[in-house]
Parts: sequence; C-alpha cells; structure tokens
Amino acid sequence: MPSALRSPGSGDRVADLLADVVVVGAGPAGSGAAWWAARSGLDVVVLEKATFPREKVCGDGLTPRGVKALEDMGVDTSPAAGWVRHKGLRVHGGGQVVEVDWPRLSRWPDYSLVLRRSELDERLARHAQDAGARLHFGVTVTEPLLDDAGRVAGVRALAGPDKEPMTVRARLVVSAEGLSGRLAKSLGLVRREDRPLGIAVRRYVRTPRAVDEYLDISFDLTEQGPSRESMPGYGWVFGMGDGTANVGFGLLDTRRATGSDHRGTLRRWLATFPDSEQLGEEYAVTPLRGAGLPMALHRQPAYSRGLLLAGDSAGTVNPFNGEGISYAMETGRMAGETAAEALAAAEGPAREAVLQRYPARLSAEYGRHHRLGMGFLAVLSHPEVVRFATAHGLKRPVLVNAALRLMGNLTDGRDGDTTDRVVAALTRLAPAV
Repeated sequence: MPSALRSPGSGDRVADLLADVVVVGAGPAGSGAAWWAARSGLDVVVLEKATFPREKVCGDGLTPRGVKALEDMGVDTSPAAGWVRHKGLRVHGGGQVVEVDWPRLSRWPDYSLVLRRSELDERLARHAQDAGARLHFGVTVTEPLLDDAGRVAGVRALAGPDKEPMTVRARLVVSAEGLSGRLAKSLGLVRREDRPLGIAVRRYVRTPRAVDEYLDISFDLTEQGPSRESMPGYGWVFGMGDGTANVGFGLLDTRRATGSDHRGTLRRWLATFPDSEQLGEEYAVTPLRGAGLPMALHRQPAYSRGLLLAGDSAGTVNPFNGEGISYAMETGRMAGETAAEALAAAEGPAREAVLQRYPARLSAEYGRHHRLGMGFLAVLSHPEVVRFATAHGLKRPVLVNAALRLMGNLTDGRDGDTTDRVVAALTRLAPAV
C-alpha cells in the first residue's frame, strides 16, 4: 500500500482535527466531493473506514457519462494509464443480439471505460489528496457532532486498529457513506420504501473473453429468454483486458422480485454460454459478492442542518440501468461546489440559502429521468413484454439508439438531433421524483 494512503497504525497518535469540510467515505462520491472542494481552496478532511486498495461490488464499467466526470476532474483516462476502452454495447434480448456503438454527441465522449473498482477508488482518493485533501483511512465514523442548535458541526469516529476516539470539527459535512447512510439516519433522513432498491452480484473469471470491443448485457437470462425470476434485471460480461472478465447479474428493483436466489439466476444464465468461453464458477478467480443499489433519490432531502448527501447516500443510482459511479462523481462535484459557494457566503441566512438549493439541484438534474426510470422498471418486471420488445426492437437501429440514449441519460438535449429532442421532451413531461 502506498504510504500516501496509509491508515493509522497502533503506534500513531490520532489527534482531533479541524477543517472547513469533512467528507465521510472515499469512494467516487467522497473523493469527487473532496477534489472539487479542495480545488476551491477549502481545507478538506476525508475519513474512510477501509484501507486501500479494497474490493467493491461493481460492474467496473463507466459509461460515457462517467468518462466525462473523470475528464472534468483531470483524471488521466488513457489506455497507457491502464484504462480499457469499449466502443459500445452488445445487447442480448428476445433471441436477438445486436452491437450498438455509443452515440456521437457533443456533450459526451463516444466510448466507455473499464477499470477495477479497487484501482479506481484508490486513484480517485490519490487525486483528491493531490488537490490538497487530507485523507485518513481505517477511520469509522460513528455519529455526527452536533452544536447547541442541533446543527452538524463535525463527526465523531474511531481510528486505527486500537479504535481510538477521534473528533473532526468542520463547518460542513458531506456524507458519501453509501447505502448505510449512518449520518443521514441520525438526522432522521431514512430511505424511502416506495423507491426502488436493486441488488448486484458479481465475480471475476479468467476467460478468453477478457478482450472485446463491446460490453455485453443480456436480458435473456435463460434459454427461453426473460423470466419472472430474473426480471427486472439483466446480466453482464465486461472484459477487463487483463485475462479476466467481470460477470454479474443486477436485479434493478427488489420490490418486484419473486424471492428467487439471485446467485442461482447468475449461475443458470452463465450455464447457457459455451464452456469454451469459461464464464462459469469453475473459472472464478474471486468469490461471488453482492451489494445494494439505492435508486431514485431515495433519501430526501439531500441537505439538512449542515449535512450534504452525495452518491449512494442520496440514492442517485440510475433506475434504468443500475449505473452508479457516474452519478456518484457528479453529485460529489455538486456537493463540493455547493460547499465552496456556501462557505464563501456570510454565515447565517445567506449561507443556508446556498445549502438549501443543493437538493433542488439534484432533483433538477435527475428527478424527471429517475421518474421515467421507475416507470421503465414497472414495464421490465413483465418478461413477456421484455421478450416482445427486445425481439422486435433490437431489429430497428433507430429504436436501439434512442433507447440507449434514454437509458444511459446520454443526450445533447434540445440542442441535439431529433432523437435527443424527443428524449428531452419526454423527460420534461415526467414529474420529478
């Protein structure tokens, strides 16, 4: 482990800290928030409970939206830096298979990237540190520190293997803790049960399919196609370029699940591939792991009493496709920018007015798209509809391209072509979540 990312050891004296902003969690949302805030000149402390590198359940694929977020942060995304590029998706559905390239748009890159999350998170943490953020690993935040008015004024934590008590005082706190959202819960911000919560399981396998120009996604998870056990969901095979592939299955709305074994669904789907492709459990190089996918801005408001929520803490995963990394980095940026603007304002009503605009910013950016995504999940829960739509829709390139733009939230809006304008109009008509 690089010394720059060293966690506190038993011989270290863990002192209490003071900062402008404390960020809890060093995933894409936390490191993104830290980078943007530190870049604005703020003194930022990041607290991460794990030590890096660490495993994180993920498909490892970044859509063009995620690529844009990395580029906006000045992250080197070249193949020379270890990134694997893909030109589009290979979609399996209704007995059809079609390769579709990412759209060529003015706002977004026309390629996707793959990098293991264990590497991605460490790189982003280093990037935030290079911008001036102070990172502390092996620190478990236990509760918010409240002032006399009940406002969040920092956090309490346990640091290092000896679990030494630690206090970080800050003018603002950003929660990038993920699905657990311990700090948010302590303020009464609980997850809304009427919003979808997905689940993903994945493993790495050593396979000849490690190198591919396309990322595979499949709605046909049985030889007969979509089934009630696998809906609403899809499987994926993402070549990592290093002799392995990330293979997994995502159920996008557990409220509509039948109670079936998701790991079994993955196993049965992979059994439909020829053995020569080596995608089954016998070729695994890691255990099968699972994680939740919090969607549709499920914890609101995303700001309360000095606490900003970013990434999975706010439930920003896209209901259309389960994509979370892009939105984690984007909301990290919004949180970092909001913190900088707020702390530049006079303490009191002026500062609070800036902070109160943060939830509205998230809603304006994602609310209508997520509402459409929730409707899409309702349709996707009917296998016969999915079977019909994919069998006929995948034969029509115009429909496939439009669906890819809508599901991936990748358009030029009203400034784009006819497809973009139709998607923009459809999105404007939907109420925000």
